[in-house]
Amino acid sequence: MRKILMLLVAVTNFGLLYSQEIPKDSMPQNEEELEEVVIQSTRTSRTIKNTPTRIESIDAEELEEKTNMKAANVSLILHESTGLQVQQTSATSGNSSIRVQGLDGKYTQLLKDGYPNFGNFASGLSILEIPPLDLKQVEVIKGPSSTLFGGGAIAGVINFISKTPTEKGEHNFILNQSNIRQTNLGAYSSMRKGKWGYAILGLVNFQNSYDVDNDDFSEVPKSDNFTINPRLFYYPNETTSLMIGNSFTKGNMKGGDMHVIDGNSNADHTYFEENQTMRNTTTLELDKKMANANSFKLKQSLSFFDRQINIPNYQFSGFNTNVFTDASYVWNKENQTIISGINIMYDDFNQKEVVTLDAKSFTTGIYIQHTWDVTQKIKLENGLRFDNVTYSNSIFSKNQSFLLPKISALFLINSKWSSRIGGGLGYKTPTIFTEQTEENQYQNLLPLNNVIAEQSIGATGDLNYKSFIFEDLLFSANQMFFITQINKPLVLENDGVNSFFVNASKPVISKGFETNAKFIFKEDFKLFLGYTFTNAEEKYRSGNQIMPLLPKNKLNLALIYEKENNFKLGLEGYFTDQQFLNNGEHTPAFWEFGFMAEKTLWKHFSFFINFENFTDTRQSNYKRVVNGSNNNPTFDDIWTHTEGFTVNSGVKIKL
Repeated sequence: MRKILMLLVAVTNFGLLYSQEIPKDSMPQNEEELEEVVIQSTRTSRTIKNTPTRIESIDAEELEEKTNMKAANVSLILHESTGLQVQQTSATSGNSSIRVQGLDGKYTQLLKDGYPNFGNFASGLSILEIPPLDLKQVEVIKGPSSTLFGGGAIAGVINFISKTPTEKGEHNFILNQSNIRQTNLGAYSSMRKGKWGYAILGLVNFQNSYDVDNDDFSEVPKSDNFTINPRLFYYPNETTSLMIGNSFTKGNMKGGDMHVIDGNSNADHTYFEENQTMRNTTTLELDKKMANANSFKLKQSLSFFDRQINIPNYQFSGFNTNVFTDASYVWNKENQTIISGINIMYDDFNQKEVVTLDAKSFTTGIYIQHTWDVTQKIKLENGLRFDNVTYSNSIFSKNQSFLLPKISALFLINSKWSSRIGGGLGYKTPTIFTEQTEENQYQNLLPLNNVIAEQSIGATGDLNYKSFIFEDLLFSANQMFFITQINKPLVLENDGVNSFFVNASKPVISKGFETNAKFIFKEDFKLFLGYTFTNAEEKYRSGNQIMPLLPKNKLNLALIYEKENNFKLGLEGYFTDQQFLNNGEHTPAFWEFGFMAEKTLWKHFSFFINFENFTDTRQSNYKRVVNGSNNNPTFDDIWTHTEGFTVNSGVKIKL
């Protein structure tokens, strides 16, 4: 606690002192046009530049670029963002989780339009089942975010915001094909007419198995995936809207020995890993705006997730039910906004055939958040949440309550400089569904017993600068510091036969900083630079305490040249520093590069091509990933690409 408070003070002093050395030149008015991104995750309808909570927004233009590179899911969008890391958990199936500031994926809350339906049993596949085609923006909050989002938002929150219908309408189609034998066909259509509106997303993905290093094991599994997401909107008057939607996804994925995948198994070729999934999520949202600028919102979701994992002589399957209800009211005054609300979440996992790992949790929460424009240059945001959580399984039951304060402040120092600081508490309800248990397909895993929730304290602070260096060159930079401490972390141990979770006595601490810079020349050339330093330590470990599979240094570079409605070219480079493996060894550092091009041929038609990782950086170039025999293989930790160089191209139609 003391260290975090000292960091907050240091960051504030750094921002205020450093800004005094900068000349206060005037700023061209058109710079403000680049700032007007309205944030939805804080529910205050503020732009980024006026929000005390630090939020990063990935806009529609960048989302479209990443869709060209990977139309099936959002993994590439997150992998190539500063401070985020997509961690692959299976060498053969490609299952992945998302890490924020070095912390395990279970500490990040994934949302779709504010609905938290991607946790627990679904967590290892969540980012592989979120298509980007209907997204308007992605909002990332790094650091404790429990006031509005509750448990699980220790490392941060990633909120995927969907497009909504307009009277002009939007109709997009994409067809994509890659050299690793993946085909994507998707369509998104939306329109509003009078009191009614609709939005519908449909996406089909087909992937044949792919073995790049000819070791008889798939780097990319054979899979097929189908998503349909219709939403109906009703606007009875100018102040009321009602949305009802249903998202259905069904997928099959099979990796492992190529002979088995192709249906040619024999005595020497038997290993496979298969995932069969079905997800259905029904959502309802009522939004009522009052005459005095206040508003009421009701959100309701019901999600079912059915998954079966098969490997030779072993099967794990279960059915997860998640129910979420949130009701909130927003009071808007001249210089203040108050949000208060209640929410309820019920999560129930039932293991099929046996009941060993059945578990459920029930959470009730109340919260209040106050945003105050103290002056034109100082804005404060304070929040307080109270949660009561009951979690249980066949042998164990526990009830805990949490009081979660949060504070954020924005200092608009002058027209070029600003600074944010923030901090708060968080918690994570105990769960058996983690990156480590996902890797082992939950084999020989005992149910939770005599454990308590993990609790955290964290803080972030940043300094922002933005100005025209000369008439046509806009420069912006952000320097952010972070620290998070997780007490009583839930640790997986093994007694030689079974695996089980215990609360460690010493904490996990992640600290570091991110540096981002952007140059925009005449709105045609854009250069992005991002650097992340992360020092995450598991203090309960004896010997080396550095968190495995986490590079201390990462560098992101991207250069974009675009002529609007004509063509777009992009070159990207990423450096990843050494990482420690779970066995104590460390990996080499590596670079990876990519190039993309898009050409608009007619007003509504464009062609794109993408050369991803064209330097063919992959793990098998250093060492074979699969060890042992074909029938009883073991797999190394995954620390970089397994599929190597890929090329994909396709067409897009916008009507």
